[in-house]
Amino acid sequence: MSRQGYTWRQMVASICATGFVLANGYSTLMAFGGEHEERMAADGGGTTIIHGGTGAAGGFAPVITTVAFHAEQEGDTVAGFFDCLALAPEVAAGNGSGQFTKNVMYVVGAVTGMTIEGETAILTGKASITGLGAGSNVSFKFVVHKGGPGASSTLTVSTLTNSFDEILVQGSFQVSSQ
Repeated sequence: MSRQGYTWRQMVASICATGFVLANGYSTLMAFGGEHEERMAADGGGTTIIHGGTGAAGGFAPVITTVAFHAEQEGDTVAGFFDCLALAPEVAAGNGSGQFTKNVMYVVGAVTGMTIEGETAILTGKASITGLGAGSNVSFKFVVHKGGPGASSTLTVSTLTNSFDEILVQGSFQVSSQ
């Protein structure tokens, strides 16, 4: 017996059990690639206004969008979705110019790539698009900055030369890296 009242066998058994637990835990970490894999996520939704609207060629008619997205990355796997519906008024000025009823573009796609730098996420993938830039299997890139109203985002699609700079007026964009 030792001074603490434990037998030599009890102390050896305790040391062996501790060693087994540590070795088993280490082998589990090795089998799954380390302590833990970084998890990144970006999601949000809301109403935006496209800065500059339709531009000079379209008489600077306002364009609003409803955007929703969600993407997660664990290790090398990225999965998510992206939807954006752009609406403009039927007439650029006068009676009815504040009624956003004309569907000018709809983008729906799968997010297959994501990078996060600070509070900014860059989502990439392939989409089906109707209206402006129409096509299927169209590459897109959505750059989004974390925040509520006033946060910005930019949508670029491979079938158009111009990007759409958007300002969030309702909703929120979340970006996290753990």
